[in-house]
Amino acid sequence: MSKRPPMHQARKRFGQNFLHDAGMIRRIIRSIAPHPSDHLVEIGPGLGALTEELLDEAGALDAIELDRDLPPILRSKFFRYGDKFRIFEQDAMKFDFESLREDERLLRVVGNLPYNISTQLIFHLLSHSNCILDMHFMLQKEVVDRMAAGPGENNYGRLGIMAQYWCDVEKLFEVPPESFDPAPKVDSAIIRLTPYQTLPHPAKDVKQLESVVRTAFTMRRKTLRNNLKPLLSGETLEQLGINPSLRPERLTLPEFVRISDYLTDQNAAARKSESE
Repeated sequence: MSKRPPMHQARKRFGQNFLHDAGMIRRIIRSIAPHPSDHLVEIGPGLGALTEELLDEAGALDAIELDRDLPPILRSKFFRYGDKFRIFEQDAMKFDFESLREDERLLRVVGNLPYNISTQLIFHLLSHSNCILDMHFMLQKEVVDRMAAGPGENNYGRLGIMAQYWCDVEKLFEVPPESFDPAPKVDSAIIRLTPYQTLPHPAKDVKQLESVVRTAFTMRRKTLRNNLKPLLSGETLEQLGINPSLRPERLTLPEFVRISDYLTDQNAAARKSESE
């Protein structure tokens, strides 16, 4: 696929870096493996480097684009696909993805996400995970490493724990800066997120779990006893079978859920007591 035409300058405020490496585009398409029965959603299609390949294989594709200069270019480029291609001139951070479902098909979401909003956007998408079959994203390599990290790894933290609570997370491969125009100053990588149909470690209160994880990683170098002091004591952690002298990156997702469920039960008991 040729480099992008000079009709549109990449805008820094939108975090735009247009993919132009034909070999990398084919590799990404093979990883997504679009099928005629699929309903795809592409976030930030840019000038359509991936869009055209996806449209050739998928049954339908909805694109969400914030840069209002791009939709006219894309509508002209893909007019021959008719109703198979729709574009929404909206901010993906505020978009209701469930509104795109028109039948029993779950959505397959793809996108080259801007580095400056990728984490917030992924958390927004996870809130719609009940209508999503899978997600394939190009992200900053550092963000992908954080999402895929396991307990004990330096990159393990809030993003990875909550992503892995909702999804099976798989880092696929890295994408060098020269695959883009303009070339970013960071390496990129492709990640696959597959929301669980049944959560393997469901928490009684997800908001409580998010609070526990956020509080635990307030200061990474400190122990659970110190960081979780606002929520529960070291002695209580021991009663839950968790060593309070550990640093937060040593805890598994099921252990974080165990702490969260304990606090949920305590809060429920306190409310019941107050009402009596």
